[in-house]
Amino acid sequence: MLRGVTPLLHNSFKAALRRGEPQIGLWLGLASPYTAEICAGAGFDWLLIDAEHAPNNVRSVLAQLQALAAYPVRPVVRPPVGETHLIKQYLDLGVQTLVIPMVETAEQARALVQATRYPPQGVRGVGSALARASRWNGVPNYLHAANGEICLIVQLESKSALEHLDDILGVEGVDGVFIGPADLSASLGHLGDPGHPEVTQAIEGALRRIVASGKGAGILSSDPALSQRYLDLGCTFVAVGVDTSLLASAARHLAQRFKGRAAAEPQAGSVY
Repeated sequence: MLRGVTPLLHNSFKAALRRGEPQIGLWLGLASPYTAEICAGAGFDWLLIDAEHAPNNVRSVLAQLQALAAYPVRPVVRPPVGETHLIKQYLDLGVQTLVIPMVETAEQARALVQATRYPPQGVRGVGSALARASRWNGVPNYLHAANGEICLIVQLESKSALEHLDDILGVEGVDGVFIGPADLSASLGHLGDPGHPEVTQAIEGALRRIVASGKGAGILSSDPALSQRYLDLGCTFVAVGVDTSLLASAARHLAQRFKGRAAAEPQAGSVY
């Protein structure tokens, strides 16, 4: 922990990525503080609150952050888009680790770094007296220490992003790159088929480049064998399931057991 950073401010997720220590997570799409709290006690290192493809807004994210706060699990949030004003709101809620979707270029990555930092390093608005992040100015030295504890993950989801990956990896302040298999497979011409050999080759090649850069490499897969494959490739943050999928699968199988007919399983990769 850095000198001057209180335990309330220390981002253990970012510290683990710097050490190269694998972090196992779960995707939260049910948009409920009650189910988020159930998952918080399951033993994962991190939980991602999804506001891109799940029905979350700033207030519902806040409620889930409050539910998770009592547990030794790190919250990560994916906004619907990487807009400066929205990032500011999430940071003021106390979010320290963001996964920003659809990052295509180094220029976009640099703008995101700026959005997550207070001046003079960035353009984050200074409103700590109103912010849960600072415990309403109750965290000593918050304004001066906050920048160093922000963990910015950019999400690679397209052929264009693959082409610009090395430039993105060169952006100071980007802590990691997360691969989005579903959108990437669509961009490569294989919509709904993230397991296509061309997609697999692209994903593994990108992960190797990310790992070689020294930044964190991340991905989501509900296939245990594939998750282990990504860990073996050096991924440092891997989500191994989605709460919506876990509930849907358990409900279908329970109904099948007593009703005697199989319900259709969701297509692999369709929620990523």
